[in-house]
Amino acid sequence: MNSKAETLDKAFIERQRRRLVKLRDELVDATQGEEAEEKEVNSQSSGQAEEYEDDAQRLTTLELDGNLVARNVQRLAQVDRALEKISEGTYGLSDASNQPIPKERLEATPESIYTVAEQATRESTGLRGSSQK
Repeated sequence: MNSKAETLDKAFIERQRRRLVKLRDELVDATQGEEAEEKEVNSQSSGQAEEYEDDAQRLTTLELDGNLVARNVQRLAQVDRALEKISEGTYGLSDASNQPIPKERLEATPESIYTVAEQATRESTGLRGSSQK
């Protein structure tokens, strides 16, 4: 294990692993639910005469559901990467700089793979996915 990550004890990392697995399951379930709802909205509207307002409401619902699915997929990628980092022995170290991520941040957001400053920079430049470094 990298010496910078040794400040996180094994019990903490195991708790985080369990939290991440639970979070992953929740995100998968939510994503599947949103996708099923989107299909239902689409199937209900096919072949029916509708008002413009109905179309606008359906499109708004589909857009919101699509945004939730996209957010869940992005977060799921971060959860998977955090679980991978646990396996590698690098959990708690930034993917960008290899600097320690504060334990408080990991407790609040167990899927964190960047420091707060690095995450803010990535978001402001549009680099959100975990595969981009």
